[in-house]
Amino acid sequence: MEVERARSLLRHWHEAQGAFYAGGEEAPLLPLLAKDILWSVPGTNAIAGRYHGIDEVLAYFRRRRELARHSMRMHPGDVLVGEGDHVAVLTDGTAVLRGVEHRWSTVGLYRFDGDLLAACWLLALDQRAFDAIWQG
Repeated sequence: MEVERARSLLRHWHEAQGAFYAGGEEAPLLPLLAKDILWSVPGTNAIAGRYHGIDEVLAYFRRRRELARHSMRMHPGDVLVGEGDHVAVLTDGTAVLRGVEHRWSTVGLYRFDGDLLAACWLLALDQRAFDAIWQG
């Protein structure tokens, strides 16, 4: 995938997801997701798991938004592309949980099917801290 196309797809995705996490509607997310999407979050925390299909993935997004009480923000950074349909993005996140502002870094490995997001595997750069932040 060309880097400019990847950046465009990811910018559109992060804008829609960011608006949702801030309290917006989920409808703008739907046309961006493949019906059989897979979302994987590692760890031992309240949001960890493998989510299959739009319903499970949206439930995960809702759970994360509820835990952060609409305070979660994503700060996308470097994009890495190769041949094929996978894209990696270094993304920092911030949220106020239990009255404390937290910050973390992840790598999101995304797979696109055309313009649709078909899968995401998150990798926390500090899994222990990520688990503590999202303990629920």
